[in-house]
Amino acid sequence: MTLAYDEFGAASDPAILLISGLGAQMIRWMDPFCLMLAEQGYRVIRYDNRDSGCSTHMSGSPTPDMGAFMAALMRGQTPETAYTLDDLALDAIGLLDALSIEKAHAVGRSMGGMIAQIMAYTFPGRIASLTSIMSTTGNPALPPPAPDAMALMAGPAPDPLSAPAAYLDHRVALSRHLAGRGFPFDADLARRLILDELSRSSDRDGFLRQFAAVAIAGDRRERLSTVRSPTLVIHGADDPLFPGPCGEDTAASVPGAELRMIQGMGHDIPPQLYGLIAEAIDRTARRAPISHSARP
Repeated sequence: MTLAYDEFGAASDPAILLISGLGAQMIRWMDPFCLMLAEQGYRVIRYDNRDSGCSTHMSGSPTPDMGAFMAALMRGQTPETAYTLDDLALDAIGLLDALSIEKAHAVGRSMGGMIAQIMAYTFPGRIASLTSIMSTTGNPALPPPAPDAMALMAGPAPDPLSAPAAYLDHRVALSRHLAGRGFPFDADLARRLILDELSRSSDRDGFLRQFAAVAIAGDRRERLSTVRSPTLVIHGADDPLFPGPCGEDTAASVPGAELRMIQGMGHDIPPQLYGLIAEAIDRTARRAPISHSARP
């Protein structure tokens, strides 16, 4: 397994590991945001999960037939998947090992928030603080994603190779739909980011394998109750994929967690919130200071 990553800041500073969401590449943690964290005195590491970006793509693994997969879930079955979110958490720990980082602050968005949660309760000695952004606990009683948002994300999409213009329009429409109503949507920025991602990789099957891992992940609340690291939960009140109660449930599941419910924020981090979110991550990390990140 090879994970693509890059870094901002000094290698001697405490490490923050930024974990990407479903189908998202590490560059969705935008450079200005990473630089803000680095300027606050952190070694900021972002990476591509397996099956995304420039990391290993599991092309030899089965890709789920989503119709059959969802039907099995509806019957109460747990379909077989190429890997689980626990495997993705192990990937992240493996990256820290490869970089000789003993302990880090874990910051994850969406699926990445789920991975960060798993890291915090499975490897408590490695995670100094936890920040879970626009994520959820897997509690089956929580409200589901808005059907139109789910259809845009997981439904059929134009092929980026045979129909690049249609694909780009589809992805911009998805980005616009996920963005909150409280901040201006920058369509040009969205297009540039999508094109940058396409230049690195495009793998619909990889997205589906990640989607399957999320779908079978189950309820994490009991294990989250064991987390003792300082925890921050950031959530958008306008999130159409994980409605507000998902963030509230995450914060309620971790003892002492702080909840920042942001009005007007959807399932995205608009540039207008970079400073606020970076400051909140820094404040949480300072509750569990790391004297140095690297192993001797």
